[in-house]
Amino acid sequence: MSQKKVLIAEDSSVIQNLTKKILQFQNFEIQSVKNGKELLESVEKETFDVILLDINMPIMNGIEAVTELRKNADEKKKNIPVIAITGNAANHTVEYLKSVGFSEYLQKPLNFDHLVELVKKYTSN
Repeated sequence: MSQKKVLIAEDSSVIQNLTKKILQFQNFEIQSVKNGKELLESVEKETFDVILLDINMPIMNGIEAVTELRKNADEKKKNIPVIAITGNAANHTVEYLKSVGFSEYLQKPLNFDHLVELVKKYTSN
């Protein structure tokens, strides 16, 4: 069985590295970027099974990135499950995040068991 590919878009190196290590330990192939613009460039070049996307990032934030992603002409790319990661949930309701195109939502500080559970849920097709 081939490894499932996860793209992490997160500007905090600490969170990015931790998430990467935990998911690699679960046998996922990981790629990471620092902002929404890099995320969209990566998606153009490669296929991912799931995306972990921080809401607050420089250059292009998570909301702008997921909005752009959902407009992709490629049906498969357009429908990649995207899990929002955010530290200030008070600013965005789950309903709002789902309405702009997120599949799911994780609150910081990350609960890594829940993170692994969600990634597995969206990659076990």
